[in-house]
Amino acid sequence: TAMYRAKSQGTARHQLFDSPMHARVVSLLLLETDLRRAVEQRSFILKYQPIVELESRTTVGLEALIRWPHPARRSIPREEFLPLAEETGLILPIGWWALQTATTALQSWRLGGIVTDGVSVSVNLSGRQLAHPELPAQVDRVLREADLDPTLLRLEITESAVIENRDLAVEALERIKERGVRVDIDDFGTGYSSLSYLHRLPIDRVKIDRSFVRSLPGDADSMEIVRAIVGLADNLGLETVAEGVETEEQAALLADLGCRLGQGYLYARPLSADELRRHLSG
Repeated sequence: TAMYRAKSQGTARHQLFDSPMHARVVSLLLLETDLRRAVEQRSFILKYQPIVELESRTTVGLEALIRWPHPARRSIPREEFLPLAEETGLILPIGWWALQTATTALQSWRLGGIVTDGVSVSVNLSGRQLAHPELPAQVDRVLREADLDPTLLRLEITESAVIENRDLAVEALERIKERGVRVDIDDFGTGYSSLSYLHRLPIDRVKIDRSFVRSLPGDADSMEIVRAIVGLADNLGLETVAEGVETEEQAALLADLGCRLGQGYLYARPLSADELRRHLSG
């Protein structure tokens, strides 16, 4: 730990392994132990946040968001346990579980008349999943088990997951697209080479990162970035979704800029399955 800390500060540096470092190591070890137990017991839950048409406010999709209700710490933030899951490889069983659960839930809601035809479910795909050779077979399996139309499943990937192994990512995504599954780029605009590779990727939609949406309408730079992303996506034949929409003013401005879809607290927070049923029926 001390060695990595020293390396992160540059060359010819040193760090002493002290009590705070020891506490951090122990904390991570305990968290990893709890995470492995949670994987074995399938202790995770999914919450769903609606994706809506900005002008009509019609729900067109649902993003599945994983939550970990820890028995001692209540709920552990995703940004705390997902990086650890990615590092340890536990993200694979977690990700497959999320994919299976979300597709099964959507089909159940479709058959029960809770969601209308055409409503899709979006599931986040980790870098490890994207690079896994069994990804297409896993997608085939969950779709078959759920008896779900492939066009109603959307896989969301981040720019960083693609950048880690660009050629492999393109190949994997092309195989996914052959099945009819849709592919979205999540948190778009935060990567360092967005424009250089976007035209090569077999994707359907880009999701504008909430950091830009949050600054609207007051920040002129964010306004121009959003305008550029929407224009670029439109020229490439891609849809755009604005993440983190919180006010009516933001929604109206985004619609004026040409963004058709939005997602955020203005419409709904991430909802449990029961809360979603009430939300959609109300």
